[in-house]
Amino acid sequence: MLKEKSIYKDELPVNVVVANIEEYPIHFHDDMEVVYVLEGTVILRNGYYTYTLKQGDIFILNDREMHSFTNTGEKNMVMMLQLDLSYFSKYYDNLKNNFFVTDMDDDSDESLEILRNILARIMMEILQKGYGYEHKVIESTHNLIACLMSDFQYFVMEDGKFVNEAKNKGNKILAGRLNRITDYMYDNYSRKLTLNEIASREHLSIYYLSHVIKEATGLSFQDLLSFIRVEESEKLLLGTNKKIGAIAEETGFSAVRYYIKHFETWYGMHPLEYRKQFTGKVISRETAAKYTRSTPSEIEEAIRKQVKGVYTDYINKQKANPVIVNVNMQEEYTAAREMTWELKELMERENMKPMTGPYELLRSLGETIIAWGRNYIVTTASKYPGNLQNLSILVYNFSEVVEADLKSTNSKEVTYDIIKKYDEEMEFLIRCSGLSGEFKVSRYKMFQNKVISDLEDVVRPRAIYSRREELIRQWTSLPVIEFGQLTSSDTLSLRSTLKGFSAELLLVDKK
Repeated sequence: MLKEKSIYKDELPVNVVVANIEEYPIHFHDDMEVVYVLEGTVILRNGYYTYTLKQGDIFILNDREMHSFTNTGEKNMVMMLQLDLSYFSKYYDNLKNNFFVTDMDDDSDESLEILRNILARIMMEILQKGYGYEHKVIESTHNLIACLMSDFQYFVMEDGKFVNEAKNKGNKILAGRLNRITDYMYDNYSRKLTLNEIASREHLSIYYLSHVIKEATGLSFQDLLSFIRVEESEKLLLGTNKKIGAIAEETGFSAVRYYIKHFETWYGMHPLEYRKQFTGKVISRETAAKYTRSTPSEIEEAIRKQVKGVYTDYINKQKANPVIVNVNMQEEYTAAREMTWELKELMERENMKPMTGPYELLRSLGETIIAWGRNYIVTTASKYPGNLQNLSILVYNFSEVVEADLKSTNSKEVTYDIIKKYDEEMEFLIRCSGLSGEFKVSRYKMFQNKVISDLEDVVRPRAIYSRREELIRQWTSLPVIEFGQLTSSDTLSLRSTLKGFSAELLLVDKK
């Protein structure tokens, strides 16, 4: 059993495993796999070649490439990112059977740093699982593919292995042509395939096509075709009991001796010797992968060391920057404004009715708006500007992504799902300069669980609850009301923290 099936969860066309690998037997996937070493070293055997990957190295395993991992004796942490090609191939021509080569002389090359940055962002998004993280992971994966296509599909053969060739970088015509050629060769290697046939498809002369292949890969057309045939034969050698004569014929060689010759060129041994040496090292029920998954904290620490900027970005996002509202009581206010901005539009949508309590309370006051933003409104009943006796402050916790999602639907069911999944925290600090004295503060808080409870009654048939369940639901449906006092010499500061989709209305009155 050589083929290992990739499991994609949460409707994501991406699967990530980060682990300390002891031994991962020979196998292949239908999908592309990106290997990123976060710590230590690991031995990667890819077809005929063996690499020792060190911390910071990235290796691209193109679809259906045979590979295995072995421990070097020291602890490692390897990120294995699999991409569902049935999903991403809809967006990119010839993504299957493509060659992406990251083996570079300078492992600090800017393009490799970009790859590390993107991979770290994908990993941190998956670890954090914030609201809308699926969208961010898919978006980052598109950027990953774009980077691979831009910088890592140019290669030559040196010392028996493919290495990245930077001189052709940016030659999209050459890259596109090479992709089509290799894709066609992989699809048709098992039959007689000639340079003339491909030249006709590409509308090129045989001489020019031969030059293009040699220039782009360092191999002649026939050598490249033989490489593909030998590479594909490895699956038959290790995955079946077929005789090498049958394998040679099935992979397109006209005679067994040619198959043996080219196999020895690439793998350094006779096909039968290779079968004897590696058949017992193929992944199966008896020979399973041995690895220990890394914990989220271990992964975050490794990313912090490897890609400091990405780690800092996500830690700052976890500790979201506070929303700071500065209200200057002495500034001239030119005209009263009506509530016609985003919050009004959002709150008045039919599907948002269970969440409009604090908003409707504020609107019922009929006061003058003196400050507003995406997540807050500040009003007063006093003549403004002037000697203010009161303020009314409404703050809401919802992100731009949540706002866009809520605006795009009129479905109560979809609204319910959006609200239930959103659990980010937001801090507000409202600083009102020019206010001094003693103030009474009344707080009306509507938490996320009340919103969810109200929406459940709307979108689901009313269930029969036990007395205890009914009591809990009643508690849940009640807002929290608090009273307090504050003293200010010049600037009155009020703080609110909200988690999930929630809101707070603060009424500030001078004593």
